[in-house]
Amino acid sequence: MKNVLVIYYSQSGQLETIAQNIAKPFLNSEEINVTFHEIQLEKPFPFPWDKDSFFDAFPESFLQIPTELKPVSDTILNTKFDLVLFHYQVWYLSPSIPINSFLKSADAKKILNNTPVITISGSRNMWIMAQEKIKVLLKEANANLVGNVALVDRVGNLISVVTIVEWMFSGVKKKYLGIFPLPGVSEKDIQESDKFGEIMLSDFNQNKLQDLQPKLVAIGGVRISSYLVTVDKTANKIFNKWSNLINKNQKNRKKLLKVFNIYLFLAIWLISPIVYILHLITYPFKIKTIKKETQYYQGV
Repeated sequence: MKNVLVIYYSQSGQLETIAQNIAKPFLNSEEINVTFHEIQLEKPFPFPWDKDSFFDAFPESFLQIPTELKPVSDTILNTKFDLVLFHYQVWYLSPSIPINSFLKSADAKKILNNTPVITISGSRNMWIMAQEKIKVLLKEANANLVGNVALVDRVGNLISVVTIVEWMFSGVKKKYLGIFPLPGVSEKDIQESDKFGEIMLSDFNQNKLQDLQPKLVAIGGVRISSYLVTVDKTANKIFNKWSNLINKNQKNRKKLLKVFNIYLFLAIWLISPIVYILHLITYPFKIKTIKKETQYYQGV
């Protein structure tokens, strides 16, 4: 009997549903024991979010400052797992605070030590640099990253800003004003995510997890937008300055967060369209670099 651990943190329930669907093929196997672990905080973040809490989470999210978690059960800690399916959200271009907190914990290091891990993210659209940070944390835990699936909202960047913000602040997944598309990962992608589980299970049973990632990519497990890669990298540099400024000036935290809020609004609605136009203009001159980056980010 092989042991598989499914780890996730989900506020809205979207990532939990994805985790359950990807795990279906494993659950249907009589030769595999599947255990689910939901990461839980001692002091949970609100959902739906209120504006103050949403922006207040920025510095700690980006700087990957951990918070207190509820303990992992002894049953999980005392079990040696043959595979971990690790599901995470992206907050402010970094793995969410609950995810960072877990990966930096002694419990995670015990669970993940010398263990194959497949990462699965559910995000608006920018996950590239968050995954790079996940890679570092997994390496520090002596885990073996063997696969990655990145599920995203497929609508345009600015449209998804509107729909996701409405969802996060209302707590209701609906078509905003009756005309916008549903926010988040599409229901079709969520319901069909068990196809990734099928391939994971097949390679797991054949002890061929080292060959897994190209197969996941082939069925749409990782789609790369060169424009969003550029935005992600650039925004990380800017967020680094903002988060450190706010974190080092706690007396002025509220004022600085309000200024950051204004900056973020301008960056999304004024700067990002300009960056997109420049990207289109320079695209022909960066094709080789883009192909190289795409190949790298689709891998593990």
